[in-house]
Amino acid sequence: MLSLPYWHTAHPFPPQLTNAERGMRGRLVAQPLQAVAAPAVKKGAGAADGLEVWGARMSKRVLIVDDAVVMRMMIKGILAKSGFDVVGEAQNGIEAVEKYVALRPDLVTMDVVMPEMDGIAAVKQILAHDPAAKIVMCTSMGQQALVVEAIQAGAKSFITKPFQAPKIVDTLTKVLA
Repeated sequence: MLSLPYWHTAHPFPPQLTNAERGMRGRLVAQPLQAVAAPAVKKGAGAADGLEVWGARMSKRVLIVDDAVVMRMMIKGILAKSGFDVVGEAQNGIEAVEKYVALRPDLVTMDVVMPEMDGIAAVKQILAHDPAAKIVMCTSMGQQALVVEAIQAGAKSFITKPFQAPKIVDTLTKVLA
């Protein structure tokens, strides 16, 4: 014998459907898909703080700039696992400025030493377009003088290579706060 759900005999429709979803005369009516709000993430939980828009969480949008593909992939993986939305990547300062203007990310991770245009020149150009831009420099150990120059140019903070996931997430979350 076929076993039906408990509500089948008492209710002609599943109890979670509203009258609007049931449609007229008991027919189901196709409804447009709606975005489902992600669960809230507590501060300090290791994920990016999001914006609340009508109850839906939106993750922070990040542009990653590094001439090394491996470094971009590493940062992208760490950020994606931590709730950030990587909206673009660039391999030099010229691309960084173009993509910043086009994408308007909430934050940029920027390598210091790159071909064509270095990170410090790119920081200056991005800040000329948007003085409120939040840029975090990515440096190798031993580049303290370049870090100081980048901070003086307007970068908000820095992270050092080799990257440690908790340090990256913590630094970016603080800059975005």
